[in-house]
Amino acid sequence: MLKIYGRDNSINVRKVLWACAELGIEYLHEDWGIGFRSTREPVFLGMNPNAMVPVIDDDGFVLWESNSILRYLVGQYGGGALYPAAPRERARIDQWIDWQASDLNRSWSYAFMALVRKSPAHGDAQQLAASIENWSGFMRVLEQQLQQTGAYVAGDAFSLADIPVGLSVNRWFGTPLARPDLPALAAYYELLTGRPGFRAFGRNGMA
Repeated sequence: MLKIYGRDNSINVRKVLWACAELGIEYLHEDWGIGFRSTREPVFLGMNPNAMVPVIDDDGFVLWESNSILRYLVGQYGGGALYPAAPRERARIDQWIDWQASDLNRSWSYAFMALVRKSPAHGDAQQLAASIENWSGFMRVLEQQLQQTGAYVAGDAFSLADIPVGLSVNRWFGTPLARPDLPALAAYYELLTGRPGFRAFGRNGMA
């Protein structure tokens, strides 16, 4: 049986848990990381020398990096509807998965640590303002995309891209800040709420 290692209040672990819900995959889950067993323990480092969650072990196949895990799960467990084989359809999905990881995540890091985690190391007002402005800019990019699709991030059907992007949208609405009016984004948030996996590991999960 698939085993998932990582605390379920981690946005990256919740990607994997949500994907399993979408695909109907049974799994065993162990909490590792902040507040739980240390990822610096030798047994964990033996699975991921980076000491980061999540990690999966699928009958001896060990894999880390959350987006790589998502792609593996749809390939291994019949998720073709979420991640089509057609190169152009797949590339569009990959574009938004990679955008979430490389651009969007970087923009909200400082603001999230300051406003939600209340980190003493993130108390600089100028850096906080810059982070919020940058974050808002990327959410406007997403707003434009959702206005074009009228539904999900990569098109009119739910895809693998909606898992990482949807969790970032949850983080946006869960952070106490002044947000611009983005109606397509708000509609997308409500659309995702209709999915049991998002209700379990997104909107009602811990930020």
